[in-house]
Amino acid sequence: MIDDEPMETLQDSTGPTFEALPASATKSGLKKSETRRVPIPPHRMTPLKKDWVNIFGPLTEILGLQVRMNVQRRSVEIRTSKHTKEIGSLQKGADFVKAYALGFDVNDGIALLRLDDLYLDSFEIKDVKTLHGDHLSRAIGRIAGQDGKTKFTIENASRTRIVLADTKIHIMGSFQNIKIARDAIVSLILGSPPGKVYAGLRTVASRMKQRAF
Repeated sequence: MIDDEPMETLQDSTGPTFEALPASATKSGLKKSETRRVPIPPHRMTPLKKDWVNIFGPLTEILGLQVRMNVQRRSVEIRTSKHTKEIGSLQKGADFVKAYALGFDVNDGIALLRLDDLYLDSFEIKDVKTLHGDHLSRAIGRIAGQDGKTKFTIENASRTRIVLADTKIHIMGSFQNIKIARDAIVSLILGSPPGKVYAGLRTVASRMKQRAF
């Protein structure tokens, strides 16, 4: 049967509005807690003990998660609770602990909890170019610069945070800013002089300011 009369109710109706899904809700409608385990490298265990109060505080107060340190497994375990408000809080908490395990500062990791468009990106120097011996050491030196000046310049120009862990490089920031910082680091790995990279970063920074206005 086909109804010839126009359906005015469908044309006049607006989009549906849904409330935020609680963290304890599942497909079956039953309350079930979820757990994440984030491994901690050995060289980050001592800093973790010193900053433990600053780490579990945001996880419990901002996200409403339950946190504990599993000493035998050397990992931080995070679990949802009845105080967890959003379903994505568990992933945010895991990213926060992972960022600290990679070497980022606690304050930089808290930005992951408060902002939604921040991500972590990691790669190795060998992913860009296979280097060995002194060539690898010089590439790391070009990225860091004297007293870390080159790294700080890239961070300020691209509005990101960078951690150099031997041959591994970790970047925190928005998707577009991570690409800017990664391109600058790749150019340094391939042998570009820092002065040329600085000029490119100044151009990118000026374009970012114009877009902001």
